[in-house]
Amino acid sequence: MTRLTSTTYESPVGALTLVAGNGGLRAVIWPDGRLDRVGLTGETLTPGDTPVLDATAAQLDEYFAGTRTSFDVPLDLQGTAFQLAAWQALAEIPYGETRSYGEQADAIGRPTAVRAIGAANGRNPVSIVLPCHRVIGRNGSLTGFGGGLEVKAALLELEQRNAGAPGRGPAPCYLSRARSR
Repeated sequence: MTRLTSTTYESPVGALTLVAGNGGLRAVIWPDGRLDRVGLTGETLTPGDTPVLDATAAQLDEYFAGTRTSFDVPLDLQGTAFQLAAWQALAEIPYGETRSYGEQADAIGRPTAVRAIGAANGRNPVSIVLPCHRVIGRNGSLTGFGGGLEVKAALLELEQRNAGAPGRGPAPCYLSRARSR
């Protein structure tokens, strides 16, 4: 049986629950997040600290400060082969840039699996660490995100501002678009 340890991380986008399994970071759960969305249905979370949770919190601090562009904590992901491939493709999207769901599907060699990519991203258990917020609609619109569209917009703006590059779309439009929905 896997022992899952959790801690609360107070981030600029809300209190996140960080969950570590035996092999590494298992989940980053948004406020009001559902455990079943990240594959933790029926699991017992034991509050506490572990080296993985401490490292994740430290790296999130650096990310939000604009000094970290990628994460290197060990992951303990549980999913189908397709989900794991989709989540790995998220790690390949450069900081401060975005990709469409179609581009992500192409990246894993499944160009017709755009909807399945969306579903896999929706079950990404380690948001921010594996940056599903960098995936947008084909037309540049913001689409679903576990933390909400305003948070997705804020993360994209943070990255684009700190990357010093415009990415694939002007960041100010993201926030106004997210708030108008």
